Amino acid sequence: MLVLDSGQDTSVIELKSSTRHEAPATSTHPMIVSLIAALSTNRVIGKNNDLPWRLPDDMKYFMQTTSRHTVIMGRKNYDSLLEKFRPLPNRVNIVVTRQKDFSAPGCAVVNSLEKGIELARAANEEEVFNIGGAEMFKLGIPFTQRMYLTEIQTELQGDTFFPEIDSSNWKEISRNHHAADERHAYSFDFVVYDRLR
Repeated sequence: MLVLDSGQDTSVIELKSSTRHEAPATSTHPMIVSLIAALSTNRVIGKNNDLPWRLPDDMKYFMQTTSRHTVIMGRKNYDSLLEKFRPLPNRVNIVVTRQKDFSAPGCAVVNSLEKGIELARAANEEEVFNIGGAEMFKLGIPFTQRMYLTEIQTELQGDTFFPEIDSSNWKEISRNHHAADERHAYSFDFVVYDRLR
């Protein structure tokens, strides 16, 4: 069992895993490897280390979809979180970084996406979520079995982009439309894709 101090006196994050007698991180435990992202029609996912939109219902969707699961994020994505949201609540948080002495209270820190996935699998996670950013998405596409994409129906300026995807490898399994309204400047669709091959 790996217990991580969350930085609060009364709570710990428990990653149910690897005593010496359990299966190694490479066990065959069935686990869905997913990614979740919001992107504009020109694939923008960020600008100046922030989101270039305010879509409260998309944030709610993200929180509900990933709640009670393991999330894996890159160090820059972790740094972009407001301090009060570090670690993201009701989730096991794993941060991937090449920085040897990086500290992320309440999070597991690993040096590769593969190690983060192995850690989640060893903990008997049912579905692990790659939550970005751009480099993590690019590295994660070969491992990804399911994508939860919020497709925002506009082009936006940005400096961070979602990788190009070969659509012939993916099947759309659900799409729910959200119209623009007084709280959402743009319309968008919540779309789930499963890998075909």
